[in-house]
Amino acid sequence: MIKDTSAQDVAVESKPNIKKIAGIILVSLLFIFFVVKALVSGASVSHSFERSSMQIAQVEMGDLVRDIVSNGRIVAANAPQIYSPEQGFVSLKVKAGDEVSLGQVVATVDSPELANQLKQETSEMERLKGELARQELDARSQTLQLTKLLDIAQVDLEAAQRENRRAHASMKSNLISQIDFEKAVDDLARAELTQRHAKEEVSIAKERLAFELASAKSTVSRQALVLEELKRKINDLNILATVKGVVGNLIVQQRALVKKNDALMTLVDLSAYEVELNVAESYANDLGIGMQAEINIAGTTFLGKLSAISPEVKNRQVTARVRFDQQQLNGIRQNQQVSARVLLESKKNVMKVRRGSFMQSGGFYAFKVEGGIATKVDIQLGAISMREVEILSGLTAGDEIIISNYDEYSKADAFLLN
Repeated sequence: MIKDTSAQDVAVESKPNIKKIAGIILVSLLFIFFVVKALVSGASVSHSFERSSMQIAQVEMGDLVRDIVSNGRIVAANAPQIYSPEQGFVSLKVKAGDEVSLGQVVATVDSPELANQLKQETSEMERLKGELARQELDARSQTLQLTKLLDIAQVDLEAAQRENRRAHASMKSNLISQIDFEKAVDDLARAELTQRHAKEEVSIAKERLAFELASAKSTVSRQALVLEELKRKINDLNILATVKGVVGNLIVQQRALVKKNDALMTLVDLSAYEVELNVAESYANDLGIGMQAEINIAGTTFLGKLSAISPEVKNRQVTARVRFDQQQLNGIRQNQQVSARVLLESKKNVMKVRRGSFMQSGGFYAFKVEGGIATKVDIQLGAISMREVEILSGLTAGDEIIISNYDEYSKADAFLLN
């Protein structure tokens, strides 16, 4: 009988198969490689780029303030120019940089034409006054003559009335003839007619004389207005300061011949300042009166509002004025350089990403980063600020995109990141 081999069996302790493990790892790496290769092939990846050469930002939710950053300078809010009121020779009473007070005489204009015209008009005024006095005397004289005629007509009427009464009494007693009686009646009728016409003539003559006197007085009054205007013009030849401040610059020389409305000098009101900003033409349509602005002056930020926007574009820039509170500001100077930030719009809880050079491609697409692959996706941008840009569609919060320039890989649909 043959015995089994159990006596010959020896228990052997199992050891890991290194070759087998290595094979499994190799197979796994090959699998990952082929998966990545398949993904890359599916995404039409043909290039790879260094991640370190790119800027990557994360899409997030938050508030977005649309703004414009601009440089500007401090200017006087009120800097009026002084003009010559008439033609003549100007005498300047101040120099550039001199302090002036409100109402101070800063220049005078010597106008020989106005002085001569004032003399002529004064003489004409005296003549018109004499003419008015003469007409008043003539009116009194004519009124007296007409009154005399009226009084004589009244006396003749009363005499004719007495004769008529006497004729009637005599006719009853047959003391006078019929012819004498009729003559007395005719004389009374003639006297009544003469008295009535004299009264009407006196009335008309008085109205005519009153009209002539009124016309003469109106001429004198008009001449008085002419004299008053001339005196005002001569008084305005002493040119007064319209603000309290300093003389900015002189536009004419001493004793220069100037024409009417020629600019003489500029005054600067140092009690009120504004900021004059130069904004790029592309933002001109976004600006509006009353928009808030942050002004940085000597390291301190002040809040202000747009008070004026120029309708004219110069050197592809639009000039805007910002008015701000100056009560707590000291040491401010004319033409001092400042920086400002105009707040165009504020949006709450929007999807946004840091602004970058990727917008130069038009802002219609972005490269979304997932793992080691960057894939082109279509996006839609909204409000744009100096620091951030709103994402309307194409991405979700938490996504990462490349925000640097796309010139090197703009034609690729996807690429690897090393």
